[in-house]
Amino acid sequence: MRADARRNLDTLLQAAKDVFATSGVDAPVREIAARAGVGVGTVYRHFPQRADLVAAVFRREVDACAAAAPVLAAQHEPGEALAGWLRRYTAFIATKRGLAAALHSGDPAFDSLPAYFEQHLGPALASLLDAAVAAGAIRPGVRPVDLLRAVGNLCGGGPDVETGHTERMVDLLIDGLRYGARPIDLPPSPDGG
Repeated sequence: MRADARRNLDTLLQAAKDVFATSGVDAPVREIAARAGVGVGTVYRHFPQRADLVAAVFRREVDACAAAAPVLAAQHEPGEALAGWLRRYTAFIATKRGLAAALHSGDPAFDSLPAYFEQHLGPALASLLDAAVAAGAIRPGVRPVDLLRAVGNLCGGGPDVETGHTERMVDLLIDGLRYGARPIDLPPSPDGG
């Protein structure tokens, strides 16, 4: 795909994500097209069915969340990288909320998305967990899938949940991961060091 075509597609997917988050996945295609600055025909040329667009937005968000893991690991100490990624994942879950009804609609276009989610986010989180455990920043024994689900559960809230509630709950979860943390004792090196 040419660079300009890739940029246009990225703009279209970002516009769809924003519209889905505010107006739901049943928002008029013309609203998405207008936000992206393209014609309705362009949307349908890339995504003949609404389910195609919804699935593409979901995959894009999964990819962006997974790609954040090595960036955070390179920029921060292991415990902070993990905490930063969990906060980033929380933002992803907020985006997914707008897509949840469609994803659970039974439409066969969405059948592969749960596996896509686990195949991309599981390894990203596992690498951060392993590094944080080795550094003594969190306790051992935390499974990535359990942590993904825990954060997802914390992000579920009703209309009466105040702003910042989810972030505070995730911070409490992170504090809980730190309880009982200790650096992993590495075996002595062969040279006796």
